Amino acid sequence: MRFLEFLKLALFAITRNKMRAFLTMLGIIVGVGAVIAMIGIGEGSKRASIALIQNMGSNMLTIFPGAGGNRFGPSALGSADILLESDPPLIQQELAQSSVVAATAHVQTTRPVIYQNSNYVTQIQGTGPEFLQIRGWEVENGRFFTDTEVRGMAKVCVIGQTVKDNLFPNGEDPVGLTVRIGALPFQVVGVLEKKGAGMWGDQDDLIVAPYTTVMRKIMGRDKIQRIMVSAQEGKAELAEAEITALLRQRMKVAPKDDNPFQIRKQDDIVQMQTQQAGILTALLAVAASISLVVGGIGISNIMLVSVTERTREIGIRRALGATQHSILWQFLIEAIVLSVLGGLIGIAFAYSAVFILQKFAVPAVTESWAVALGLGFSGLVGVAAGFLPAVKAAKLDVIDALRYE
Repeated sequence: MRFLEFLKLALFAITRNKMRAFLTMLGIIVGVGAVIAMIGIGEGSKRASIALIQNMGSNMLTIFPGAGGNRFGPSALGSADILLESDPPLIQQELAQSSVVAATAHVQTTRPVIYQNSNYVTQIQGTGPEFLQIRGWEVENGRFFTDTEVRGMAKVCVIGQTVKDNLFPNGEDPVGLTVRIGALPFQVVGVLEKKGAGMWGDQDDLIVAPYTTVMRKIMGRDKIQRIMVSAQEGKAELAEAEITALLRQRMKVAPKDDNPFQIRKQDDIVQMQTQQAGILTALLAVAASISLVVGGIGISNIMLVSVTERTREIGIRRALGATQHSILWQFLIEAIVLSVLGGLIGIAFAYSAVFILQKFAVPAVTESWAVALGLGFSGLVGVAAGFLPAVKAAKLDVIDALRYE
């Protein structure tokens, strides 16, 4: 018998008892759908995390004072006052030809900001004019402060969209108005474009001012907290190595001594997030694949029952000339068809689930390789589940099968 004849027999056997066939396929449907959906959620979460990190500044490096501690966290902030205001221009000047685009000093604190009857507590970030280039940000309204204003410790600031919405709820243009940061009046010279959420919260919930003003007049300190650097495209590793060598030379650090500073790259965070998301995706897929195993057991069980129910039919086919090989393929293809049909329905279920999740702003995607994997696994489950019943059917004795009631 040719393959198409086996396929027709399989479809006829399945459609003869539709409800039982559907219940048999249910485990495969749930298993394939769950595997694809879980992989989609994991991949979607990874992409969303990477997008958030890259939104904070492409190819950005941050230099912290202090050795040791958490490479990916702010634990070393203020642990040692070894970074100088002269370091950012030194880095930019010395490494502009090889690996660095821009560098600026940076300090950060939290203070209440007041405008008329509005009072709002937000981040106050002190930095230089290079901030926009390093963070990939734009000014939506007004302007950014200049290098002259940084050197002159001018009391000017640029506010984020969240601060604007809270301090100016009536929608008035804040450019040119004066707000108080703590006890000091600052003129608003610009409003940053909306950035959205970042790795550590709302990126728009901030006020940016000259670092000299924030550092000396608000925080009462004379040392910067960190240096922000933008590396040339694809040269983050080179920039890290060159900055390390330059700062060690400036600080006169002995070759045997550890660095008295840390450098955190956005690429490091992206790599860490990718690894974590990969582990999570694998765990979700493994958990969901349990349903495939259960579905395979269900198919195997129903096929064994089917062999018993169709013993007389098998005997008649054998008496009319069907070989053991033909009987084997008949039942094996029937199991495979059951499993693959379940897989196809499971794929449709997964697409629907991902579509619904996306409507609720859940970061989920449908990966083509996950669809192929789910369908391939459903076929393998069909082969594994149908092999034993098919062998049992093929080995039935013709006389005993014909006499079976």
